[in-house]
Amino acid sequence: MVPMSSGLSDKSGLRPPGGPLLVWPGEPYPLGATFDGNGTNFALFSECAEKVELCLFDSEDIENRVPLDEVDHHIWHVYIPGIVPGQRYGYRVHGPWDPSRGLRCDPSKLLMDPYGKVFDGAYDGDPSLFSYDLNNPGQTNTADSAEHSMRSVVINPYFDWSHDRRPNTLDQHTVIYEAHVKGMTMTHPGVPEHLRGTYAGLGHHSVIDYLTDLGVTAIELMPVHQFVHDDRLREMGKRNYWGYNTLGFFAPHRDYAASNSAEGSVAEFKQMVRSFHDADIEVILDVVYNHTAEGNHMGPTYSFRGIDNAAYYRLVDGDENHYMDYTGTGNSLNVRNPHTLQLIMDSLRYWVSEMHVDGFRFDLASTLAREFHDVDRLSAFFDLVQQDPVVSQVKLIAEPWDVGEGGYQVGNFPSLWKEWNGKYRDTVRDFWRGEPSTLGEFASRLTGSSDLYAHNGRRPTASINFITAHDGFTLNDLVSYNEKHNQDNGEDNRDGETHNRSWNGGVEGPTEDEEICKLRAKQRRNFLTTLMLSQGTPMISHGDELGRTQEGNNNVYCQDNELSWIDWRNLETQADLHNFTRYLVRLRRQHPVFRRRRFLEGGPLGKDVAARDIAWLTPDGRVMTDQDWNTEFGRSLMVHLNGQAINEPDTQGRDISDDSFIFCFNAFHEPINFTLPKRHNVMHVEPAEEDVWTVAVDTDLPTGVPEESTTYTPGDTVVVAPRSTVLLQRPFNEVAM
Repeated sequence: MVPMSSGLSDKSGLRPPGGPLLVWPGEPYPLGATFDGNGTNFALFSECAEKVELCLFDSEDIENRVPLDEVDHHIWHVYIPGIVPGQRYGYRVHGPWDPSRGLRCDPSKLLMDPYGKVFDGAYDGDPSLFSYDLNNPGQTNTADSAEHSMRSVVINPYFDWSHDRRPNTLDQHTVIYEAHVKGMTMTHPGVPEHLRGTYAGLGHHSVIDYLTDLGVTAIELMPVHQFVHDDRLREMGKRNYWGYNTLGFFAPHRDYAASNSAEGSVAEFKQMVRSFHDADIEVILDVVYNHTAEGNHMGPTYSFRGIDNAAYYRLVDGDENHYMDYTGTGNSLNVRNPHTLQLIMDSLRYWVSEMHVDGFRFDLASTLAREFHDVDRLSAFFDLVQQDPVVSQVKLIAEPWDVGEGGYQVGNFPSLWKEWNGKYRDTVRDFWRGEPSTLGEFASRLTGSSDLYAHNGRRPTASINFITAHDGFTLNDLVSYNEKHNQDNGEDNRDGETHNRSWNGGVEGPTEDEEICKLRAKQRRNFLTTLMLSQGTPMISHGDELGRTQEGNNNVYCQDNELSWIDWRNLETQADLHNFTRYLVRLRRQHPVFRRRRFLEGGPLGKDVAARDIAWLTPDGRVMTDQDWNTEFGRSLMVHLNGQAINEPDTQGRDISDDSFIFCFNAFHEPINFTLPKRHNVMHVEPAEEDVWTVAVDTDLPTGVPEESTTYTPGDTVVVAPRSTVLLQRPFNEVAM
């Protein structure tokens, strides 16, 4: 049992020499522990508390309790001179224990500071962490949890940002690379072994050089807020690899730090961000403000539950012993409470202002919109974000769904927001696996999903286009498996998405069948070509460009091992795929016709070439009719992008002109002949003699790019192989104006 006292022990090193501990009233703001150079101010919100104790731990882990006697606006606060960075601390909150009314104060539990900037130690699942008897849930458990709890740590926030320059990449130039701090670096040969799996490893020049060479402009990191490993996973010998189990919304996860000191992990994270910025790469964080690691009413008491349960969590109306669960994790944060909203907004501002990140991807963002039961686009959270001068200026990306009723909200977020476009993912997958009746939907997704985003003034870049992400099959597995294979997760293959819209090409899993292997490689090229050359903002899932496999597991949330890490040996074995991805990224960057700021017009044919920036054509070169769009088994499409008709200015106000391109998409199982249109048939303009089209991409080729120049002129026939894409390019300066 940890010794306790009402003051500081004589040998703690915390008591000023020759005198009693100095305790001043302090200030209610800012919340958390704030070091000012002479001492530290501590402030904690709790509306239900009757007494709050600050618990300071010395070098021998002796606990010294300091009562917080000052309370303003439900903020308990104190200032203690001489308390310096490195000081470990926690809280004990005394108050009513009445779960039927949502009150769960339990002073026997040492509580983490919700505003803690870094934490020390780990939770081990000990029964003392629970406020009830595990063998008899009806009985309270007053065993002290301090020996099994994490400690919050006072930090010095200073970091020399004087040479940091935010990239501020324009939306239309953004290419996102979703990555995992550990999975990205654990086998990377260029990262020193002692740095692998850490912020320092991710910020190593070998990783940054790779991403720069690939051409991405932003790295979107899976959760790096302090999280804990679920008791159930711990009992199975597994870990919460993905990290969607947040407990500290201000603290970088300690296990990802190479530094041995708690404070050092903060500086290490900042150095990583600065290294990315030096390479003109933005850092976007995947954040989990929809729930915490404390789970449902049978979960442990780590922090929020014991501080003010009813304020921080959404409780069931009329049954406040239980939690509303829109997330599938047992609880949902209570965004109806102003103090919880303040916590979220303070956290977001902290990561922008102090840690210099460039944006956020909000996990299960629909939960944040549930001011009432239904999802409300005008909820207080979105109002606060819109008005905030810091948070409103960075990239904001919603995962626009949760697991609650009415939670699927793709296209319905406010105008400031971008969204993971789940409809893009599903439609493109269906098209390339040959599902019928997807042609019109495919065309909409290819051109930025105006049906989802134009109605409230958003740009095509509001659509975060993706084929794969951390959740689901990798790109390699998408074309190699019809069914999920999650047996290693210990849930009898019940976990993970069942309807993956995948197609294995004829054999489940690895095969030596040469034709199936060629087909799978071609399908990967089809997906990447569609992704990188669609209007909108593309996102690549880490390792897809290297053929990363999870052996059919589509839910590796608990697989902290080689199954989920990138195998960097693939850089040699999958060189063609890697080089093809690099080529596509560069093609996108070089040609603004693929990254329009405004939605394509595509209206009726007109006499003015500038009025027609896109044309939809049948394989025989005719402009599509309603009947063509409604063909039951439409699996082929020709698309003409007119680079002369972009009709929007560049950053310096000059009109943009570009090369023109023709896509020939063939998702059919047989070759299709595509007849190149004569320009007067498409735009009422006579073809020029030098109107020559060159093949820029042919996914039927192993490299995806012709080794020799292949050219066509209007009226020629282009034979597109089964399940292939051909992209033709006509240089702007060769077109007679």
